Amino acid sequence: MTRPRVLIEDWLPIEAIGVESKRERGASSALPPLYFLHVWWARRPLTTSRAAILGGVLPAWSPEWPEHLRQRFPDRESYHTWFVHLCGIRGDPVAGRKLVDWAKAKGIQLDFNPYGGAPRAFTVNPAPEDLALLGDLLEQTWGTRDLSVLDPFAGGGSIPFEALRYGFTTYANDLNPVAAVILKATLEYPARFGPALADDIRTWGKLWAQRVEERLAPYFPKQPGESIFAYLWARTVACPTTGKPVPLSPNWWLRRGDDPVAVQLIAEPHMAAPEFRIVRGDAVRRIDPDQGTVNRGNARSPWTGEVVDGDYIKAEAQAGRMGEILYTVVLKVPGAFDYRSPTPEDLRASHDLDQMVAQRWPQWQLAGFAVDDAIPYGHRANERDVIVQYGIDEWREMFNTRQLYSMTVYLEALQSLEAELRAACDADTAAAIETCLALALDKAVIYNNRHCRFDTGRGIRSIFDRHDFAFLWSHAEFDASANLLPWVVEQVADAVQEIAALAKPPQLALQRAQKNNPKWDVTISLGSASSLRELQDASVRNITVDPPYYNNVDYAELSDFFYVWLKRA
Repeated sequence: MTRPRVLIEDWLPIEAIGVESKRERGASSALPPLYFLHVWWARRPLTTSRAAILGGVLPAWSPEWPEHLRQRFPDRESYHTWFVHLCGIRGDPVAGRKLVDWAKAKGIQLDFNPYGGAPRAFTVNPAPEDLALLGDLLEQTWGTRDLSVLDPFAGGGSIPFEALRYGFTTYANDLNPVAAVILKATLEYPARFGPALADDIRTWGKLWAQRVEERLAPYFPKQPGESIFAYLWARTVACPTTGKPVPLSPNWWLRRGDDPVAVQLIAEPHMAAPEFRIVRGDAVRRIDPDQGTVNRGNARSPWTGEVVDGDYIKAEAQAGRMGEILYTVVLKVPGAFDYRSPTPEDLRASHDLDQMVAQRWPQWQLAGFAVDDAIPYGHRANERDVIVQYGIDEWREMFNTRQLYSMTVYLEALQSLEAELRAACDADTAAAIETCLALALDKAVIYNNRHCRFDTGRGIRSIFDRHDFAFLWSHAEFDASANLLPWVVEQVADAVQEIAALAKPPQLALQRAQKNNPKWDVTISLGSASSLRELQDASVRNITVDPPYYNNVDYAELSDFFYVWLKRA
């Protein structure tokens, strides 16, 4: 057949779409819920995705349309106005953005909503009457109301998610197995099981967290009444002269500003290891926290004052002799963080786990829980990469002993739930809950490893603050016994609940599904986009795709960080 000319070839409201996409990404705390389910890189705005799909299937305006369509759209302008409305764009976002830019240039703080209270476009579900009109236009153009949309590089799922929201039969494919699992939890499960799935995740996640806390609590000692948020560690190497540990930290700040807090490093000749004292207020100026012990790869020994060469540090790390030392415990207090020095109990708990992990490791290997996979060489991990230069060759080496033990206990406890879960739920529901809890484990892993820094304003930052595995001299560790697992389970449950609200099947799509197919009409596949053998000939009407941009983001290498845990969970 001769392909009809489609709207995107003639016109698209690029400026309005651009403004709405900026609004969609404007606040990190108010992103679409897809972002909070699981890390995936370079997610595309939902507003742009829906505009691309709709513009690629709707026809360009024509004066030769049948009477009922010409009455509805007597001219090109009326059709374009309706398209903008169909995309969920309300009001005049372009004018609102110009006002924002003007105020910013003038240094004026606006005390009103420049967008007139209009909702962000991605939050707007299409109305049944608009879907009916969309169906009329599709039937006029293609001879059918039931069109299919394929994204062969679906990644985090923005494009197929929007295709589903508008009632299209949807095919989502990705070569990466981590992405394929994310797609299942993004596209199929929330729409299929609805908000009730979030309640199930919370119920089983609470049981999981209780079992974890019972096992981990002895290794996270607490003083009466305190709530521990994090532990701060510095890597160490032996002083070349004394053999005593040299803590490696670029600075010793804990909090700057009007109420400063810092760490004072104490290394007296009679001591076998350094100690750390919390200093506050005016006393901070007397210790100069900007003077750390490592700068540009070279260190300074607090025992002798000598320079510790960067090549020596790398050689020690590659020989497996780089250690770490706990220098601060971060406490959660109302509205803020507080700090204390480590106690002997804190230090002993971590030391006891060194022996515990050494004893348990062979058992974990036999059971398949030991994350002992080698980090594959590639664009990021090669002989010139920082993590390799500092002796990190296996995924387990990205965690300190207590982090590795905690995450492996999470894994064991999750597997122990499976039999109970499958006995209590039907197979499909159990699979959905298991998958979402496995994604919660992944979220725990990205916030509890040696590549997470502590931010005094926001807490522990993810390993993927940047699109790489950044090596850190000092890092933060979550209290994995009590705080971490409930937090990540709730994040996943919230995301699923909000995705379910956005993905609520439109009326026409639901009617079609009830008539032809009892399931939400999406097919998710794992494989090469060059060989989609499960698709029948002529089964796809539209391909909307955001192609990979060479190695701008090394998806395969970065996602292996998740894969080694997800394949076990």
